[in-house]
Amino acid sequence: MQTFRHIIISALCAALFSISCKNVLDVKPQGNYTTGNYWRNQNDALDGITGIYNVLLEEDYTGFNEFVFDNCSDDQVRGGDHDYDDAIEAFTYDASSYSVRVGWRWKYETINRANTALIYIPKITDIDPAIKNRCLGEARFFRAFAYWRLLLIYGDVPLITEDDVQKSIYNKPKVGADQVRQQIESDLIAAADLLPESYSNADKGRVSKGTAWGLLCKLYMEWKKLDKAIEYGNKVISNPNYALAPNYQDNFSVATGNNSEMLLAVQTVDGNGYSDFITYHAPRKWNGWSFFYPTKSLVDEFESGDPRKDICIMKPGDKIDIGTEIATYTADLSWTGFHYRKFCSWKPGGGLNYSLKTPLMRSADIYLLVAEAKIRLNGAGAGDAEIQAIRKRASATLPPVNGAGMKVLMHERRVELCGENERQQDLLRWDKAGLIDITAINKQPKLTYDGQIITKGGAARTFIKPKHYYFPLPQQEIDKSKGVLKQNPDY
Repeated sequence: MQTFRHIIISALCAALFSISCKNVLDVKPQGNYTTGNYWRNQNDALDGITGIYNVLLEEDYTGFNEFVFDNCSDDQVRGGDHDYDDAIEAFTYDASSYSVRVGWRWKYETINRANTALIYIPKITDIDPAIKNRCLGEARFFRAFAYWRLLLIYGDVPLITEDDVQKSIYNKPKVGADQVRQQIESDLIAAADLLPESYSNADKGRVSKGTAWGLLCKLYMEWKKLDKAIEYGNKVISNPNYALAPNYQDNFSVATGNNSEMLLAVQTVDGNGYSDFITYHAPRKWNGWSFFYPTKSLVDEFESGDPRKDICIMKPGDKIDIGTEIATYTADLSWTGFHYRKFCSWKPGGGLNYSLKTPLMRSADIYLLVAEAKIRLNGAGAGDAEIQAIRKRASATLPPVNGAGMKVLMHERRVELCGENERQQDLLRWDKAGLIDITAINKQPKLTYDGQIITKGGAARTFIKPKHYYFPLPQQEIDKSKGVLKQNPDY
């Protein structure tokens, strides 16, 4: 029997998910399958859902481009040769900027595939009822996930559901952020009801009830519904199926990446399923493309004796096993003198090991969101248990927390989740809640390992509120809609 890890890398024709339309959501048909001769049995349903997972491998989606938006934060700067991404971290982008526009397609492709699955899978009779429910739960989850990413990046966006597909209504105006949140909430609650709590080894990597609960927790934090964030976050924290991995390193190792803590990760298999994520992070000298560089501010955030620092960061003098040798990391390998170590792995014979998973959501994130919600609702000390669980897992020798307030919580999120595309969203959430001043943070230059202003991307920046809370809608999509889509304010 094929395992999910093998199935995930089999490309499924986009035509299986296409519905005829001539607008922003068009998908060019490829291959011979159509909705008329597909969706016949259980195998079709399973392969159809796998086609939704496959979108995560795309370079302009979670393979790379989604992580570009964290260049806006104080944790990292862009590297590589995409000079156009200077506009992202400098807040000088506009509606035509490359990284602003390319991910739009893949989020709506995910939505398109999920909608099609939700239309046709209920009609399949030759299928195990438990498998049918699971497939429908997966489709609901990924539609929610795509809308979640659209919400974080653009705010107000068009909602396209299976009802619109059946009525051939695609060119729709955007709706308010609260309506997008309500759609995400509805899909995630339904997904949690349909999905199993856990999987056998053959299906490791599929989304579970805990994945849906975790994203609900994140949604409610962004929505300022802190009591609901605690409610759904506690469903994750209290369930042993989503327990923290024994060691922090387990989350960033090929052999242990699909552990209980990993609520959502992009599944790749070296030699088959390919994601650009590891290539973009590894040093160019050692088979990578060197695109994301941690700043001195992030590296200095780690406490003395915190083992997460060496797991997360490559710094001058470090010895790195690149398969063919134990190499020495030198400051000239990046613009800052640092790389993310946690996202790099090499095969014993040399070359990057593409079986390393891309982490998109971990239980540790949910522990710390519950702690944050408790502190904000009930005051300092209310989140000590959750913060301490994260610190104790990192090292039993780290000083325990006692009466922790938001400053301690912010520190713990920064070091625990560094590089995992959470920092800028944390800063935005805290600024909107009046807990920090994101404008003041961005006025501070980004520094290299030896305290110099980073040559590219390090200059002080001007963050304009509320304009820069969201990116502009891609101009090409507004043009295709013939004016139905309206641009975000101030762009």
